[in-house]
Amino acid sequence: MPKGEDFFIGSLDQGTTSTRFIIYDRHARSIGSHQVEFTQFYPEAGWVEHDPVEILESVRACMAKAVDKATADGHNVDDGLKAIGLTNQRETTLLWSKSTGSPLYNAIVWMDVRTSSVCRNLEKELSGGRTHFIETCGLPISTYFSAMKLIWLMENVDAVKEAVKAGDALFGTIDTWLIWNLTGGVNGGLHVTDVSNASRTMLMNLKTLDWDKPTLEALNIPAEILPRIVSNSEVIGNIGKGWPVTGIPISGCLGDQHAAMVGQACRKGEAKSTYGTGAFILLNTGEEIIQSKHGLLSTLAFKLGPQAPTNYALEGSIAIAGAAVQWLRDSLGIIASASEIENLALQVESTGGVYFVPAFNGLFAPWWRDDARGVCIGITRFTTKAHIARAVLESMCFQVKDVLDSMHKDAGEKGEVKSEQGEFLLRVDGGATVNNLLMQIQADLLGTPVVRPADIETTALGAAYAAGLAVGVWTEEEIFASGERVKTSTTFRPKLEEQLREKKVNSWCKAVERTFDLADLSI
Repeated sequence: MPKGEDFFIGSLDQGTTSTRFIIYDRHARSIGSHQVEFTQFYPEAGWVEHDPVEILESVRACMAKAVDKATADGHNVDDGLKAIGLTNQRETTLLWSKSTGSPLYNAIVWMDVRTSSVCRNLEKELSGGRTHFIETCGLPISTYFSAMKLIWLMENVDAVKEAVKAGDALFGTIDTWLIWNLTGGVNGGLHVTDVSNASRTMLMNLKTLDWDKPTLEALNIPAEILPRIVSNSEVIGNIGKGWPVTGIPISGCLGDQHAAMVGQACRKGEAKSTYGTGAFILLNTGEEIIQSKHGLLSTLAFKLGPQAPTNYALEGSIAIAGAAVQWLRDSLGIIASASEIENLALQVESTGGVYFVPAFNGLFAPWWRDDARGVCIGITRFTTKAHIARAVLESMCFQVKDVLDSMHKDAGEKGEVKSEQGEFLLRVDGGATVNNLLMQIQADLLGTPVVRPADIETTALGAAYAAGLAVGVWTEEEIFASGERVKTSTTFRPKLEEQLREKKVNSWCKAVERTFDLADLSI
């Protein structure tokens, strides 16, 4: 690592509900940051969209404000900024005009379920049914993934049909949209994505790390609209004119969950859970692709350079985690701010037999039921809003346990690293982890320790590490030695008796079963 001067790495973290830009010094400490929330649109039940132009403006605002804050604190960011890393919400899909740069439709967000009929039709048409592409891309046919959203856009939006026919359409996930615009847009913008985001489209072959021609043919997706695939850590291109920082290389790009794995320094056999709008649990399986038999996904963990080895992962994705807290706040008015839920839930010692399953848009791993809808059961005259608040927190933790149980079955004893005490440690990050009650409930329901780092913003940090690695600010050894941060972490140990834990898990499973086959309830 260069010494004697100030070296800074910028990290652009584009999430499901907000954008952040964080500037790190060479010791990986934040020296300036800014965050902007943007609008989620719900045009119909189960539909979720973003305005791609609003996302661009949020990026512009965050960059400018973060640089101003760091400069005001005496840091020479203008001369010291060496590279920028980018991390983004995955699977969210959009197409835009190559000639005008304008979106052809709003971005369809990862949790959107309008493509249910597309999925059902493909399951009937393809010989392998729902699992037809799993051997190639590691993913089942599901509303979750970008290819299904792309098919819907090509079938239902006239502007998309015309642009594709005219050779004027570009497809991308949010990383691709941002990089194209940041590197010049209509004036030579680079049309690229990275291996982690590409692995979530259903279109990339996990072994070759390239677009899979038989898959494209089966889904009638033209290869010419797809971006070029790069690794997670390499110089992609420089930021063009018109942005708050210009001429700086973009040298790191990862989907948000993969960035969190790098930020948490997850080596083979180690797992992390990120609690945001959804919750996402990944177990690094090293250079081996493990095909799940228990409802998980095979995916990329990271590839830190064009010639670097590819690390794979088992992943379990949960659609609704922190979003359930937002629902309590915005739709029900039970709390005025997300931070209030902890104190409200602490007013009771248990949920009083209430179980809440937030299957608002179906259930992802390990159930994969897009016909599921949310339920709250066990309600009695005794039930208060505090019981419901606590049940919402428990719902996040039960869902994470479901995924980890599947991971233990798929990876087995050899696939997991344990502590000197023989314990499997779950590393956690994301905004919701500031909630100590949530973390304690998680440890109680898992029966194993939960480790929260001192800096919970590991997604942005992972993107910064990848960018800095590519330009020589950090070495890979230094990044993964950051596992030393565990010394400053907070560990939550289980306190719940095993017998009660089993009873609660059985009750949870009953509640989950009640959510099935509810998608066609009459309005």
